[in-house]
Amino acid sequence: MNESHTADAVNSREEWRPAANPWLITFSVMLATFMEVLDTTIVTVAVPHIAGSLSSSNEEATWVLTSYLVSNAIVLPASGWFAAYFGRRRFLIACIVIFTLTSIISGAAVSLEMLVIARVFQGAGGGALQPISQAILLESFPPEKRGMAMAAFAVGVVVAPIAGPTLGGWLTDNYSWRWAFYINVPVGILAILMIRAFVEDPPYIRDARPGTIDWAGFGLMAVALGTLQIMLDKGQQDDWFAAAWIRWFAFASATSIIVFVLWELRRREPIVNLRVFRDRNFAVGTLLFTLVGLALYSAITLIPLYLQTLMGYPALQSGLAVAPRGVGALLAMPLVGYLTTRVDFRKLIGFGFFLVAISLWLISDLTLETSAWDIGWPSVLTGVGLSMLFVPLATVSMGTLSQKEIGNASGVFNLMRNIGGSVGVSLLTTFLTRRAQTNQAILASHLTPLDPDYQHQFRELQNYLGTIMNPAEVYRHAERLIYESLLRQSQLLAFVQSFRLLAVTALLCIVFAMLLKKVRPRGRISPR
Repeated sequence: MNESHTADAVNSREEWRPAANPWLITFSVMLATFMEVLDTTIVTVAVPHIAGSLSSSNEEATWVLTSYLVSNAIVLPASGWFAAYFGRRRFLIACIVIFTLTSIISGAAVSLEMLVIARVFQGAGGGALQPISQAILLESFPPEKRGMAMAAFAVGVVVAPIAGPTLGGWLTDNYSWRWAFYINVPVGILAILMIRAFVEDPPYIRDARPGTIDWAGFGLMAVALGTLQIMLDKGQQDDWFAAAWIRWFAFASATSIIVFVLWELRRREPIVNLRVFRDRNFAVGTLLFTLVGLALYSAITLIPLYLQTLMGYPALQSGLAVAPRGVGALLAMPLVGYLTTRVDFRKLIGFGFFLVAISLWLISDLTLETSAWDIGWPSVLTGVGLSMLFVPLATVSMGTLSQKEIGNASGVFNLMRNIGGSVGVSLLTTFLTRRAQTNQAILASHLTPLDPDYQHQFRELQNYLGTIMNPAEVYRHAERLIYESLLRQSQLLAFVQSFRLLAVTALLCIVFAMLLKKVRPRGRISPR
């Protein structure tokens, strides 16, 4: 009798459904998510303007980005515990209030120090918004409709970082960099009002009685993620391990991660429940989501960099060049949400990685005469591929977890995407720099009097310059133009190699996708 009563209680908790319409809840939490994800990229194009306005160098101004990412990363994986401790709805509203208020302070900053401090608190407030929103969405819909819920969530996660540089460039060029922060205020207020009206805590959140906070685990996590994020953001500037502080930060991060994992696995109530990695789908899905973050943020960084450094595009136009990716994602999301209830998740994920690989390879066919169209239509294909990754990956990774585990798992899941993005951007920018240097050395070896092609081009250039300038300066100017052409060709080849490396990485991910267990629409695991 007691066992039957306990089982019924457990089942009723697992099948809990909110009182409000799930789509109203979706719109409410997606406002906050879109706002937070947008803020990870909207400021990137405004860094030079911030530096000039606050009398600092560009390198100093990049702390505006780094400070946000560090505090964001620290709060993200612990969001599930904080939600259980304070109440998820109350904690979510508090985070949006913090995020909105610090957006006002950031926009009104009169010094770089004031802006960096405000961004630290803004990142802390925003760190919980993604995982809590994702957990609320997954719990608000029955298992057979979670694909459509994740399609709505993916719109914010995929489109927002792509729209960020475009919107940031437009606001900076037409108004001021301060509006990149002020734009959050009306969105934050609307999100607070809607969440108060429609979102409620499920029984297992209301009845949760977590003990005292795991301060040791939280401190280890803060050191591990903080040192890692700073190292990834600043490493290229100081030539990585050639700098003593990079070596110390790498040691501190690696040591803290190892101790953190061992500590959390022994705790009864850890700040981050790492035991969810025992679930094979969650472990493999998190790895794949990390690689999705690597490809997404790396490509978003490389395309504007190529257009600005080699093609001479201004900030707004280089931001618009990645906008077609968001269009592709938006167009594909409804279809992907529909397909998740009818097609094996693994096939969708594998096909998504295939489309991303093909589109990145097409983009890699760069020349110094490449037009915006040559980048635009493959970017649409990238957006379609990414939509086939975000929705099925989130659904299949957490489809075999209990509702009670989803909140914690979502924090870890989204953290790994962000870390993948940080690692990807750092590795790709380093690879780009080193390959450009290598390409320059290879190409320079052909600029010798013994190379007939070089001699032919040099003579033709001298003959042309001789008709428009002083003959005494022709030789020097011809050498300078050839050297400048060499540098541009070296950088161009480095961009081509970088995009192709990303394409090959995406293809390899198809193999990992096959390791996932099949999850049926109602959450049952197939034995296959």
